[in-house]
Amino acid sequence: MNPYRDINDEEWQRVAPLLPELRPRSELRGRPLANTRSVLNGVLWVMYSGATWSAMPRKYPSYQTCHRRFKAWHESGVLKRVMEQLFGAASEELCNLMEARMRTHASAEQKSVEAQEATTQIAAPAGYSPAPSKPQPSSPFAYASPFKHAA
Repeated sequence: MNPYRDINDEEWQRVAPLLPELRPRSELRGRPLANTRSVLNGVLWVMYSGATWSAMPRKYPSYQTCHRRFKAWHESGVLKRVMEQLFGAASEELCNLMEARMRTHASAEQKSVEAQEATTQIAAPAGYSPAPSKPQPSSPFAYASPFKHAA
């Protein structure tokens, strides 16, 4: 493949109808929507370079915006159609590489969740019994600090 470059006007004209139209916010608060062409260029840069999202050059919108739209486009199948329109036969290789990266990250996240669940569900060793608790005072107003131990 050739080194990455941003898409030109002719390529943009071919793929713009494939991308979903974003509706402007009804409220005038928050940031304005990022330019879809710039976001697409940022997404293509990450896909083509193999770099992490946070390593995107500053000339593109924020990596969070690009990643969020990438996920939406990927899940809806829009990204695959855009890639086919831009790169033809080479698009399949690029999509496969990106999907492999996504599976790697997803499995790493899954492993960390499973590890966290395993640590919270550790069984007590055989023969272990917790120390008997102190009897609670009968008065609802009596307070015994759990940090002070009576001698």
